[in-house]
Amino acid sequence: MDDVKIGEILEPVGAGENRRREERVREKFWRTLKKAARQVPFIEELVAGYYCALDSNTPSRVRGILLAALAYFVLPIDLVPDFLLGFGFTDDMAVIAAALNAVRNNITPAHRLAARRALAEAEIDL
Repeated sequence: MDDVKIGEILEPVGAGENRRREERVREKFWRTLKKAARQVPFIEELVAGYYCALDSNTPSRVRGILLAALAYFVLPIDLVPDFLLGFGFTDDMAVIAAALNAVRNNITPAHRLAARRALAEAEIDL
């Protein structure tokens, strides 16, 4: 997946679209993560990004970037359909990696701790 496409996905949007993305992410994140867990090489960082995106203390630009990437992750239809075994989440991981790299200084130890705890409690087959 090229940088131009990733840049388009992560472009800033209005507050209304960010709210829709947040609702979609809250609704579908854990279910999607359970399906993709074996294909996510940085699962703890992904979940920390999730908590960062939902944190009201996170700057709105950072939240927007993370919500865009997470919304792309939870959508069943994207550049490479997620149902393609072994390949379906490849484009999602590229988008998420780019987003996490762009905002890594905003993911706090509290977000990472929440991620570790959630993963320890979740029934995710790694």
